[in-house]
Amino acid sequence: MCQLRSSEAIGFSMKGDILIGGVFQLHVDRVSFQYSFEEEPSPAVCRTFIFQNYQWLQAMLFAIEEINGNYDILPNVTLGFQTYDSCADPLLALQGTLWMLTGQNKHIPNYSCQRDGHPAGIVGDAGSLCSIPIARLLGLYRQPQISYFSTNPFLSDRNQFPSFFRTIPSDDFQSRGLAQLVIHYNWTWVGLLAEDNEYGKHGVEILQAELHKAGACVAFSESIILSRPDRNAYHIAQVISSSTANAIVIFGLDSHLVPLFDEILEQNITGKVFIASEAWSTSALLSVEKYVPILSGTIGLAIYSGEMPGFKEYLNRAHPATVPGDIFIRDFWEAAFSCKWEGSNKLPSSWNNQSSLCTGDENMESVRGIYNDVTTPRVTYNVYRAVYAIALALHNLNSCKTFNGPSPHGTCAHILDFQPWQLLHYIKDVHLPNSGNEQGFFDSSGNPLAQYDIVHWQQEIDGTLNHRIVGIYDSSASSGKSLQINSATIWWSGSREIPGSMCNPSCPPGFRKAAKEGEPICCFMCILCPQGEIAKEIDSVECSKCPWDQWPNLNQNRCLLKPVQFLSYQEPLGTFLVATSGILSIIPAAILGLFVHYRNTPIVKANNCFLSYLLLLSLILCFLCSLVFIGYPTSEKCLLRQAAFGINFTLCVSFILAKTIMVVIAFNATNPTDRLRRWVGPRLSYVVISVCTLIQVLICVSWLILSPPFSEYNIHTQLGIVIVECNEGSPTAFWCMLGYLGLLATVSFMVAFLARKLPDSFNEAKFITFSMLAFLSVWISFIPAYLSTKGKYMVAMEIFAILSSSSSLVSCIFFPKCYIILLRPEMNTKEYLMGREASNRTKMKAS
Repeated sequence: MCQLRSSEAIGFSMKGDILIGGVFQLHVDRVSFQYSFEEEPSPAVCRTFIFQNYQWLQAMLFAIEEINGNYDILPNVTLGFQTYDSCADPLLALQGTLWMLTGQNKHIPNYSCQRDGHPAGIVGDAGSLCSIPIARLLGLYRQPQISYFSTNPFLSDRNQFPSFFRTIPSDDFQSRGLAQLVIHYNWTWVGLLAEDNEYGKHGVEILQAELHKAGACVAFSESIILSRPDRNAYHIAQVISSSTANAIVIFGLDSHLVPLFDEILEQNITGKVFIASEAWSTSALLSVEKYVPILSGTIGLAIYSGEMPGFKEYLNRAHPATVPGDIFIRDFWEAAFSCKWEGSNKLPSSWNNQSSLCTGDENMESVRGIYNDVTTPRVTYNVYRAVYAIALALHNLNSCKTFNGPSPHGTCAHILDFQPWQLLHYIKDVHLPNSGNEQGFFDSSGNPLAQYDIVHWQQEIDGTLNHRIVGIYDSSASSGKSLQINSATIWWSGSREIPGSMCNPSCPPGFRKAAKEGEPICCFMCILCPQGEIAKEIDSVECSKCPWDQWPNLNQNRCLLKPVQFLSYQEPLGTFLVATSGILSIIPAAILGLFVHYRNTPIVKANNCFLSYLLLLSLILCFLCSLVFIGYPTSEKCLLRQAAFGINFTLCVSFILAKTIMVVIAFNATNPTDRLRRWVGPRLSYVVISVCTLIQVLICVSWLILSPPFSEYNIHTQLGIVIVECNEGSPTAFWCMLGYLGLLATVSFMVAFLARKLPDSFNEAKFITFSMLAFLSVWISFIPAYLSTKGKYMVAMEIFAILSSSSSLVSCIFFPKCYIILLRPEMNTKEYLMGREASNRTKMKAS
């Protein structure tokens, strides 16, 4: 009869009221022996001791010591620990977890023989490959687990891993952050490299989706084949060299990237910018002078670092004598000081024949390396926070008040006798204060707030590469503010100019992008915007039209205000017309004054002097109404000007028609018994004037009510110019008004023409005939001229017609009378006007 021996646990512990477990990968390069299945396999041998990972273990011990000395957290309760070396092996990680749960070297599932303290949560493991089996096991018991370096998004599945938490963000957040970093620098043509494992494949998948949403394209995507010693480096270097993409994102561990970067150096590939995932963004292995030509300027995301006051001093106090149970410090001592402990069966990797035995008197402060470098603790800080998360959850459990507990009845658990699910309840709501006095917390999937440092690789004086923090990525920040970079601290290979990575040069303003058939959307042609459209931005997808009052400049990259055109008072033409109107309006005013002064003379009294006064007043208004057409066409001006013009001229022509009719009647009603004599007098004149003017008033009022004129901007008549003009509202009403005025003028002309041979020496009908002939000539020629002009010249044409026709009326009707009044007063007699003086002269000559 035989039985298998239990395996020896690779760990050490310290007693306490409550125990916190820790799983760390202190050794790597595990050597496994062949299984025969006939005897118990020999224990695995883990050869290489990792200084960095030992610092992680020390961070856990430091946090527990700090908490035990803090009376504000878990007073009267002492924390102990159990630590285990998984050697980066999932089998050993699972074995160590059972060892911590069981409490005995012989680990038996579902049994707990822990006598050194009550087990709480477990901190670890580092890699997702080891954390997943641990999380499956602990999930069965709802035992809390907080990992400090497992980033696989798969672990966010609460159905499979209900008790898993982590203090490092999931790779989903990292991929989104890297995508934002790429887009921030406008690198739209990007190469992707990733390990052929879950970490690399999933990271590239999320990154590609984010880049696609942002409009960027992937130039190539290659795998770093871990099963090959050269990691497929030669092929990848060839692809990088032949590609036009200058920005390359790499998901991978630094140790796996060494062959690739060696090959890139061998092929002398330069001018590329590498974007690093958090797995190698702060790598000491790659930050050496050898890689400066290719890695200077590298930028990437790094795990958020915090402050751990007193931690450096704690590390330097480490000594085999102070922690006799620490089975790992002897390995550390041998590796750090290249010595060997007496009686040790293992040879340290740095051992040679000249090495001495370890004495314990070696000075820890003389160690210069990763172990005591705490300038930017990243994973180390995550271990520190994980321990504090469990401690604060225990503190909240211990501070539970009756009826507020996690059980269905609200009862509280005892700090020294609680179930794992009860502690899990408090871990879900724990808050972690950090050095910035902010609060980190776990979301519903067990993830912390995603926060990364943005690091930039810059060459130092000693030739090495320094990882300078130049910004931060915070996924919880508001949109557009998650990525914050201090560009003033960044140097790109000796220059501040950001290197470009695009498939095509950018399209300048004035051009738009057009896709190339069969090519990614980032490979495009630049096409000039169509006439009348612009593109303001670089790489515009489409052109846009200018607003109605603007038009493109010659480069078609911005809109210019179109010049606004109207007949203004300031321009020479407007000034000339204003001056002409003013001067011409003085003439009828002066004639009116002359007529009033000589009102008792026969030539003024003839044919109703009052009508002459009114006619002169209306002519003054006719000259002045042209001023309404000058200046900015406001709505009020548009309503007033045509109506004022039409009514004034109708009134004026009505006076002339009335005077003409009175002349005809006066010379035909010579017989006292003639019935025409009853019409002689001012009554007929007033009736004619009132009726004729009233018709025009009705036309204008109807026009203003039904379809009033209005001010408008005309952008169609003349390209590139906005013409501010009056839209007449109803062209029919305008031509009716003008047609009616023409009708009155025609009637006046016909009546005056028929009365031109009446027997008087001063035949006013003859002058009225000439005035109406001139009036009609002006307005008949005005129509084609008006229709053939546009903009302000159309307005000027109408003003010219108004002034010309008004001047013809003044000159033809009133100038002959003024001539007699001022220069030939002997003709200003009743006899002369009636033709009697001329008749007497004829008789005297005959005798």
